[in-house]
Amino acid sequence: MLIGRLGKDPVTRQAGSSTVCNFTIATSETFKDAQGSKQERTEWHNIAVWGRLGEICQQYLTKGREVYIEGKLQTRSWDDPKSGEKKYATDIVCTDMQMLGSQRDSGAGSGGYSDGGASNYERQADKTQPRDYQGDSGYPAPSAPPSAPMLESDKDDLPF
Repeated sequence: MLIGRLGKDPVTRQAGSSTVCNFTIATSETFKDAQGSKQERTEWHNIAVWGRLGEICQQYLTKGREVYIEGKLQTRSWDDPKSGEKKYATDIVCTDMQMLGSQRDSGAGSGGYSDGGASNYERQADKTQPRDYQGDSGYPAPSAPPSAPMLESDKDDLPF
């Protein structure tokens, strides 16, 4: 699970009969070094999104847009034609994507999308439509916790 900002607009291509969309997102962390100076470290992540979810990413995501990505790691390797050495790259194969921020941030609405796999974040049957949101925050509306029966010990005269 990652939250980050797109480094470039997504690029889509056909891979056989499927569509794949590729983009990178940057995640950052802030920390203090041994001298107490504030430092920031940014990591770039390669994202691959297949099928209908990839088409949605191509349509709605743009450079700078903040997104939530959920997926699995996949490492690929190839031989570099110039040096002859074996190269490796690790991608995140996205299964769930949620656009974060408001319409003012990127010109598009917030919404969550899934490739159809089972997920705690799925809120409705049609994964190509935005999920239900509360306000403009981009986060799913909170659900009410299950109610528990009131116990005798819960009936204290506490002011809170």
